[in-house]
Amino acid sequence: MHWSARTAETVALGLGGVLLVLGALTLDAAGRVLVGAAGVLLVAVALRDVVLRPRLVADGAGVVVRTLGGRTRLPWPGLRVRLRTTRRLGMRSRLLELDTAAGPDDAGTLVLLGRRELGTDPAAVAQALEALRPA
Repeated sequence: MHWSARTAETVALGLGGVLLVLGALTLDAAGRVLVGAAGVLLVAVALRDVVLRPRLVADGAGVVVRTLGGRTRLPWPGLRVRLRTTRRLGMRSRLLELDTAAGPDDAGTLVLLGRRELGTDPAAVAQALEALRPA
């Protein structure tokens, strides 16, 4: 099983970024900097989505998370999968929390992934991971 950002969103970000960069060429100096920086940022996010595809992979041995620093394998023993729900400014958001800390002295690994990185609702991913976890 694997999860990654939605392809349509990645393409839309890339196209939007390219359009902003091209549009910045027609503006004054301050507009070029602001709109150009926004376009470059959108293109960078789209490239990150492509490079980190798939973002999360689960199999019988555990979970693999891809980050810009490389791949991190989180084996099932000691892995805690939780759904974190927060409210901020009246909006509710959900995050998938993957934690390997065994105790207070163990630094462990903490990974938080949202709907954008997973391409689907984090609650559905948490349920799928728990169903895949060996007994």
